[in-house]
Amino acid sequence: MSAAGCATVLALLGACSLPQPVAIGYSEAQVLAARGTPTHRYRLGSEELLEYMTGPYGQETWMARMDANGKLVSFQQVLTEEKFSTIKVNSATREDVLHAIGAPSERTWLRLSRLEVWTYPYRQYDIWDSLMHVHFDSSGIVRKMENARDFRSRGMNVFGAPSPW
Repeated sequence: MSAAGCATVLALLGACSLPQPVAIGYSEAQVLAARGTPTHRYRLGSEELLEYMTGPYGQETWMARMDANGKLVSFQQVLTEEKFSTIKVNSATREDVLHAIGAPSERTWLRLSRLEVWTYPYRQYDIWDSLMHVHFDSSGIVRKMENARDFRSRGMNVFGAPSPW
């Protein structure tokens, strides 16, 4: 096979592995064919949310919102300042957070403050590698949200010091 033929085959194989775009009005079957199996599914009244976690350090999560008839009504990247701002401290629940921004990439427990923390890596303003920490009390209510720089992509630990690994 010629070099040009090999390049064409490799380009086609690479294109097959990329998620394909979706359009409003697609059926669930069309969304699944284009994007693959969702990482999570959530029921929200008569709608269903299909979550697609992607990107380096999990910086993108795409949420497909399907209506009661199984048609796509929205498809958006949810790890954004705009979506984080919809989470109301002292009233939002774990379920509200899952429906707004999807599952966290990390869950931790703070023993002294007795809070569960869900962490979401994202690109703040499409510039900085950042982490959004959502803190829940034992009843599952959001009590605090904190933003921090994410230094892991630069070979540093979470405090900005060189990582030993």
